[in-house]
Amino acid sequence: MAVPPSKTDEDETAIAFGIAAVDGLLDETDLDFPADRQAVEAALGNRVVPYDPRGNTIELSRALDDVETRQFGSRQELLNALHPVFEARRDGAGLQGWFRSLWPF
Repeated sequence: MAVPPSKTDEDETAIAFGIAAVDGLLDETDLDFPADRQAVEAALGNRVVPYDPRGNTIELSRALDDVETRQFGSRQELLNALHPVFEARRDGAGLQGWFRSLWPF
């Protein structure tokens, strides 16, 4: 996912998060598929990936911990496996932020 820049601020670029951010990171590697989790981690390192437009992040290895699949037949399979992990984080961050707004401490 990505958030496009506002029409009034032409100098900014889109902010990639979730699977769009991982997809961009994959562009920087020579990872071949099929690939297992270890190959993905070796190619990407333990990068921090934003999972929402507010800049909340998760380490890629931690996101992969939440994926049941250990072998990815294609790039799209990897992105599809990670998608629910990022969605759950976004949903949780929204609820957590709401609770924090109720109590000032």
